[in-house]
Amino acid sequence: MLESIVGIDFLPRGSGVVTRRPLELRLVHEADPRTVPWATFGELPDKRFTDFDKVRETIETLTDKIAGKNKGIVDEAITLVIHSHTCPDLTLVDLPGITRIPVRGSDQNENIEKITKDMVKKYCGEPRTIILIVIPANADMTTSDGLQLARELDPKGIRSIGVITKIDIMDKGTNAKNMIMGHEVTLKLGYIGVKNRSQLDIETNKRVFTALDEEKLYFSSHPIYS
Repeated sequence: MLESIVGIDFLPRGSGVVTRRPLELRLVHEADPRTVPWATFGELPDKRFTDFDKVRETIETLTDKIAGKNKGIVDEAITLVIHSHTCPDLTLVDLPGITRIPVRGSDQNENIEKITKDMVKKYCGEPRTIILIVIPANADMTTSDGLQLARELDPKGIRSIGVITKIDIMDKGTNAKNMIMGHEVTLKLGYIGVKNRSQLDIETNKRVFTALDEEKLYFSSHPIYS
């Protein structure tokens, strides 16, 4: 989803725990469409990247450097600045997901749930921050940890946006219309449905712009979502 916003493939791949340090992503829109996208890291101020495969590798390296290589999660942010014509002027923070039970044999603490929840509260508690809540369409949204925390931190729902994912893999005969329309849980800023790349798409290097075109076609031709 974040790559769709940025318009560039650059984030680490994989299933399970991938984001193990908060990633503070500062996007700078370049007006000239001919601009070659480039990036810098706060921890590597003298190095400029134009190869975004190297950006991905560097995120992984910086994560391992602080959080270790054994699935550890640490509240020490990586700062990444991206300049591109494809992105808006926006700062995004990608947080580790709420983890309830430490992975067996990993470096995760027994109180990993408190660590990950405290991280969410630290960033999303800031009153000027918009909370982006990712909710899978193929699960009951009233059981969403993200939605529960967002309602705790933003009880009036005035700075929270819901993003409904996995719409395309819902059981046949079901749909996410009521979720997207806000009929189940109300948010003032509403919900948006998205169709992201599958894990197989990611593993086979389907590019973000190809996926965005497929997403537009999926929704525009769907009997309900169109």
